[in-house]
Amino acid sequence: MTREHSYSIKVRWTGNTGTGTSSFREYKRDHEISASGKPAIPASSDPAFRGDKTRYNPEELLVGSLSACHMLWYLHLCADAGIVVAEYHDDATGAMVETEDGGGHFTQVVLRPVVKVDGEVDPEHARRLHDQAHHLCFIANSVNFPVLCEPTLEFE
Repeated sequence: MTREHSYSIKVRWTGNTGTGTSSFREYKRDHEISASGKPAIPASSDPAFRGDKTRYNPEELLVGSLSACHMLWYLHLCADAGIVVAEYHDDATGAMVETEDGGGHFTQVVLRPVVKVDGEVDPEHARRLHDQAHHLCFIANSVNFPVLCEPTLEFE
């Protein structure tokens, strides 16, 4: 049985400095990403593309989505397996290349989750759950570049 889900997001440009897009240098790339009943996420383009470095950019949000999706699946699988996760953090990175026409694409994302567990845990089983989480991750299954996972397991 296939179940379909839909997601509604609003993106609102907030970078009009008074002259709209009268020229490439005359407007800010600032915008807000929001959903009904949730706070807005201040966003911009990457500073390399005239963006505001104090705001999230779409590339960071894509890496963050991959990391969060993997984490949520991993926590679920650990709970099902009786593995008690006490802490989880990830220092994920993404690599993107620009193309000659001004576009670009991601070449890979590397997740580096550090997971602290309580109690007796088979380390190999805990690592295999990362493979399963990757297999199940909705976002990783939706991109056309490699998403690698280099997990570290720590014991409480």
